[in-house]
Amino acid sequence: MTTDSILDLPVENSFARLPEAFYARVQPHPLTAPRLLHANARVAALLGLSEDALGRQDFLDVCAGNRPLTGGRTVAAVYSGHQFGVWAGRLGDGRAHLLGEIATPSGPWEIQLKGSGHTPYSRMADGRAVLRSCVREYLASEAMAGLGIPTTRALALVVSDDPVYRETVETAAILARVSPSFVRFGSFEHWWNDAENMRALLDYVVGHFYPRCGRGDDGGVLSTPDTALRLLDAVVLRTAELIAAWMTVGFCHGVMNTDNMSILGLTLDYGPYGFMDGFRADHVCNHSDTQGRYAWNMQPAVAGWNLYRLADALMVLGLDADALKARLNAFEPAFLRAYQARMAAKLGLGAWLPADQALIDGWWRLLHEARADFTLSFRRLARVEDDAEPFLSLFGDRAPALEWLEKYRRRLEADPRPSDERAARMDRVNPLYVLRNHLAELAIRGAHLGDVSEINTLLMLLRDPYTERDGYGDYAAPAPAWAGGLEVSCSS
Repeated sequence: MTTDSILDLPVENSFARLPEAFYARVQPHPLTAPRLLHANARVAALLGLSEDALGRQDFLDVCAGNRPLTGGRTVAAVYSGHQFGVWAGRLGDGRAHLLGEIATPSGPWEIQLKGSGHTPYSRMADGRAVLRSCVREYLASEAMAGLGIPTTRALALVVSDDPVYRETVETAAILARVSPSFVRFGSFEHWWNDAENMRALLDYVVGHFYPRCGRGDDGGVLSTPDTALRLLDAVVLRTAELIAAWMTVGFCHGVMNTDNMSILGLTLDYGPYGFMDGFRADHVCNHSDTQGRYAWNMQPAVAGWNLYRLADALMVLGLDADALKARLNAFEPAFLRAYQARMAAKLGLGAWLPADQALIDGWWRLLHEARADFTLSFRRLARVEDDAEPFLSLFGDRAPALEWLEKYRRRLEADPRPSDERAARMDRVNPLYVLRNHLAELAIRGAHLGDVSEINTLLMLLRDPYTERDGYGDYAAPAPAWAGGLEVSCSS
């Protein structure tokens, strides 16, 4: 059942019912003469909104921060965290306002405005977001959803002519985004020395999102330490599966600080992210990351490190250090299982065999040395049994590619399925369309002119990135030469 007004949605305030130490009650700071640039009908439908609702003034008013949700309690959440490996202390929603939680048949969806102005956690910043970064997150979250990777979602983009000062003067925007919860590792880190509030947060997260973690096998209520251990088990598994998904589509988050890690295993806080074009194992997508801490090949290790920080915080509940380590030790094998299963599917292998590790290592080495296009290398591999030329054309020196292909063909002999069947299965897990930086840049340029045609085209392609569409070859092509000059940084 849908409604034609965002003001008629059933609103809960479960997060705002936590003790007041968890947030600040603060209203958004509206933009001057806000305009709705784009609304996401698919996400609106998740909330129970009709398409007609997106054209109403009340929808713009809510998404621009000019009007609260009916019955909502607008707050900015506090959290802490490690940034680039260093304890940064108290952080919090410095430019975001949580409007409330929509109750739906599929579960809760919180609506949060990003770029909606100063809060007590802004730390000398202006609380604003720029159009450039909002377009990038709007597109990226939908691209990840299309790939089947857990993520927050984007509901609407609101723009204004207000100036925002970054490296240059840019245009202000507000992104309305939704998620079952925006609680993050840093939310727990904030209470590392406060057992009472840590217990309150644990009870909230377990009660709303991990109810099985609070019950024993016999159905009885578990103690707080045992509940925390079970929660850590679940978060370790979800995080391992998330990072495996990122790695196997060539996605780099860019800022894997603990305050950007979702307790639900979602891709959270899109900043200087990037989908790789030419493959480099040590690719760094964030221009601000001068040490390469968050390079593509470092993401599993960083995720493990972040989980240790989460576990450190939970020790205030009286958890045994050895029990915590046992849970944390599960991360690497869980990641490898998920990664190997995904790689086997991407290469068209029926099942992962121990000897496949050498084949995969050779694959990454081949792509790295040739700087071959990440997405197209996987996609074109699907048809090498019938015609290897499109695949080989990605490599300047074909000799190493031919050598690897010979090993690959020998491996396929152990799984003798028809080549067309194998290719079809590979096409269902190897996307043709990803959100390359230059495609996002073209959409941003259009958005500055009020033209959303590129946003519409990209959403259409990225929502089903596996199906080839006639007339859209440029969106699947390697990045043009001018794209080499594009940079994204923490200001993105």
